[in-house]
Amino acid sequence: MAAEFSEANFQAEVLDSDKPVLVDFWAPWCGPCKMLGPIIEKLAGEMSDTVSIGKVNVDDNANLAQQYGITSIPAVLLFKGGEVVAKTMGFQPEPKLKEFITSNS
Repeated sequence: MAAEFSEANFQAEVLDSDKPVLVDFWAPWCGPCKMLGPIIEKLAGEMSDTVSIGKVNVDDNANLAQQYGITSIPAVLLFKGGEVVAKTMGFQPEPKLKEFITSNS
């Protein structure tokens, strides 16, 4: 299951993580986000040994969205060592998202 990241736990769960962290910036009203959600959940279960995967609700965590320049959702950022190492925007089918994770982590 994908983690829920927020302004309260982002530093500990994402920036200070020992392994790469995939963060899905989303909102409940976003159609493409709803399509991406089940893929994020599936990959969170399948890839938990190598990467942490979670979501940030931009409506509830506007400061995080602003801090990382999120102007369109869904936006998926991959963090490694506390830094953004890759970013993709919009809906991604599962094979493409999995490749994005493996090639950048």
